[in-house]
Amino acid sequence: MELHELTIHELHDRLKKREISSVEATKALLARIEAVEPRVNAYITVTPDEALAAAEAADTRIAAGDVTPLTGIPVALKDIFVTRGVRTTCASKILSNFAPPYDGTAVTKLKEAGAVIVGKLNQDEFAMGSSGESSAFGPTRNPWNLECIPGGSSSGSAAAIAARTATATLGTDTGGSIRQPASHCGCVGLRPTYGRVSRYGVIAYASSLDQVGPLTRDVTDCALMLGAVAGHDPLDSTSVDVPVPDYAKALTGEVKGMKLGLPKEYYIPGLDPDVKKAMDAAIETYRGLGAEFVEISLPHTDYAVATYYLIATAEASSNLARYEGVRFGHRAEGAANLLEMFRKSRAEGFGDEVKRRIMLGTYALSSGYYDAYYLKAQKVRTLIMQDFLKAFETVDAILTPVAPTPAFRLGEKTSDPLQMYLSDIFTIPVNLAGTCGISVPAGMSAAGLPIGLQLIGRPFGEETILRAAHAFEQATEWHRHKAQL
Repeated sequence: MELHELTIHELHDRLKKREISSVEATKALLARIEAVEPRVNAYITVTPDEALAAAEAADTRIAAGDVTPLTGIPVALKDIFVTRGVRTTCASKILSNFAPPYDGTAVTKLKEAGAVIVGKLNQDEFAMGSSGESSAFGPTRNPWNLECIPGGSSSGSAAAIAARTATATLGTDTGGSIRQPASHCGCVGLRPTYGRVSRYGVIAYASSLDQVGPLTRDVTDCALMLGAVAGHDPLDSTSVDVPVPDYAKALTGEVKGMKLGLPKEYYIPGLDPDVKKAMDAAIETYRGLGAEFVEISLPHTDYAVATYYLIATAEASSNLARYEGVRFGHRAEGAANLLEMFRKSRAEGFGDEVKRRIMLGTYALSSGYYDAYYLKAQKVRTLIMQDFLKAFETVDAILTPVAPTPAFRLGEKTSDPLQMYLSDIFTIPVNLAGTCGISVPAGMSAAGLPIGLQLIGRPFGEETILRAAHAFEQATEWHRHKAQL
């Protein structure tokens, strides 16, 4: 097997035994990027010099016996993570020339573990989108079918895993932006509980919903990545000070007696037949492993999308006010005065989807409408949270589809934002509730596109959903399927 094909744990075993070097593994991955990247467009910035220097340092650590599970492993980051001295664009023209002066906490933790960062990945602009098509650097393509979307907003993070141009990646999930692209690209994607991973150094979209998480080739790698980046951070006031367990130890393969909830609101008539078939097969697989199923209700699910698009856009309106052409980012030329410079810089720097969400959010927060929209949405959010907490009184985890359909074709929904927003109907409630969810490969559509299943856990219940996901993975072959590029 070629080096770019190996998982984190497979590479780690070879590196530890000194069968290969990190420099060799990194060069193999960089060669793979060069070979397939023109077709996929998963990267915005590739950093070969920095990566090879980090790989050499990792080899020195390994030779000295100082090895973590990520030492010498080539990884990549969604271009939403600030990286010292490396261009960080958030896939927007307004930040096209921004080189941050510091590393975010998740980036620092990866570097401290000895990981080798090979580049920054494409995404929807400011993480606003479900298809990867709103990037100012062009859309990312799905390696399974280059005419289809890879999902979003962490489009490059998922496509790079499927294309074998990164061993593992970090993304962010505000309304499904890790799990949905993971499902569409046939990889594993975990959205941890809000506060489990520091958001310090992550460019904000919606601060009460954003969360950092890993995308990987299998569940073992996902557990290793989460273990590396999780933990309390005094630089992030929303980071929660709870112990970080050894997630890899949770992967026992044992789910006998585990109670899995099936919410009736998620198994709806409009579900794509291929998705329904995959879910039915997954349920039977779990039954065969000894899991028990309980029908549950999450009664406020129908309000989740509307609630999300009020809260998220309101927070985006506030967060994106800082991009005005003065402190950093794009500054328009030829403005007659300060106000015109603000206006022109934002008009030239932001794309259509970002402008749409800023306008929605500003309206929702405006005088006379705050109580009617934003405040009411926050109250409904509480009801959605209570739905989940009540469900977890009777079940250990909840099993649902990730998306109502497999990946659709590029351009298919760009003219209909509402249809695009509905792509996240099954993932958004998890973010509103602040809990954790994971997407695992669970089938293929008739057109040969991956389908994922979602396991939702109670707050800080990542161990449980990783164990359930790992048991399913070991009982099936879906994670072994590879995109042919």
